Amino acid sequence: MPRRRIRVTDAAFRSAFTALRTELGVPSDFPPEVTAEAERPPLLKAYDDATDIPLFTIDPPGSTDLDQAMHLSRRGTGYRVRYAIADVAAFVVPGSALDAETHRRVLTLYFPDTRIPLHPPVLSEGAASLLPDQVRPAALWTIDLDADGRTTAADVRRALVRSRARLDYEGVQKAIDSGTAEEPLFLLKEVGELRERLEVERGGISLNVPEQEIVQRNGTYELMYRAGVPADGWNAQISLLTGMAAADLMLAYGTGVLRTLPAAPDGAVGRLRRTAHALHIDWPHHVSYAALVRSLDPRIPHHAAFLQECTTLLRGAGYTVFRDGVLPAITTHAAVAAPYAHCTAPLRRLADRYASEICLAAVAGTAVPDWVLAAFEALPHEMAEGGRLAATAERECVDIVEAALLKDRVGEVFDGCVVDVEERRPTVGTVQLETPAVIGRVEGAGLELGERMRVRLTEADPASAGGAKVRFAPA
Repeated sequence: MPRRRIRVTDAAFRSAFTALRTELGVPSDFPPEVTAEAERPPLLKAYDDATDIPLFTIDPPGSTDLDQAMHLSRRGTGYRVRYAIADVAAFVVPGSALDAETHRRVLTLYFPDTRIPLHPPVLSEGAASLLPDQVRPAALWTIDLDADGRTTAADVRRALVRSRARLDYEGVQKAIDSGTAEEPLFLLKEVGELRERLEVERGGISLNVPEQEIVQRNGTYELMYRAGVPADGWNAQISLLTGMAAADLMLAYGTGVLRTLPAAPDGAVGRLRRTAHALHIDWPHHVSYAALVRSLDPRIPHHAAFLQECTTLLRGAGYTVFRDGVLPAITTHAAVAAPYAHCTAPLRRLADRYASEICLAAVAGTAVPDWVLAAFEALPHEMAEGGRLAATAERECVDIVEAALLKDRVGEVFDGCVVDVEERRPTVGTVQLETPAVIGRVEGAGLELGERMRVRLTEADPASAGGAKVRFAPA
């Protein structure tokens, strides 16, 4: 699920975020024995030498935990995508203290003021990271595409690679727009746009979720949104392409771990329609959700706010494992509109290490390692628990930020719309404000779904016991 990115520049928030991490039991420092194991050299197996491929990485400025590096080239009338994924299995010994710690953490957790990594930084930001001018072990994908961007062949093998450049999205966009980009980088735009067209064709949707930023001005807080550039989307398409290729490989092989998502229930879509209504976004009934999202501009504040809420339709996503040719009932991801697997971020997601191993075995025609199969039964539950913690942390961070945004405005009246009402307690619901575009709990008689109403802010406490609180009552 796309992360709801929140950025704050005020140190006043840090104590609230620190308290939240303590309350949620978020891990902090790594035990000494785990760090010691992470400092050991990798266990290199049979690796091809692919250090001649001029790979490059694209990440936010300053990033050092680099999971992926790519190179794109023309191949006849089509294209060849080379995509190197950090080979974390070369560093993590099954059954070791480091392995156990990754199963305890499951995911890298992101907070507005810091991140809590899955692996010790000496590994995730050092020895295993695809940093420039460093030889690194990787799972190297080779994916061939036709002139329309459709996959014609996919292969993955262990290889030693060496990235040539660490790029960021803004720099990539500027180089492509100015015409100064070299062909491998320019092809990112060409292939990315072809893949975006195929996504539309199959009914998939990629959410361009903007970063939510809280800035302090004149003694008060203001809510702003920072939209990404098109290069973000093109880069994401390469990751999606690889995840779809991995899913197809595992399904043909008969053993795998998929990222699945059933179609959104009507109630969730209905709530999202009410949110669109509250934010004055026109959503005719004959227009699909995918078509609506593609029509939005994340640079427009109320469009950005709606895109933030669209992530709620992805909350049913989970991990589905299968083996010995017995395929699961659901093999697709509704937002991708195809079978899909997480395999491109093993430094930040536990499941990706397992998916990568299965794909390597499938291509080589060998058996899946025993340590992979031993983890199969518990892996979906572990990932679900980690996902719940990440979602709770994200939700609580949003509550803290929004409560701080409104803390000096208790008693004021706002225009809003009721987007949800509890079935068992019809006097309790959720209201979406028009300006600022925040949501909060509303309590009062006569709440009606979709009703526009004026509400009075009764509470906005970013440091409230049990979590930040934003509450309203009918005005």
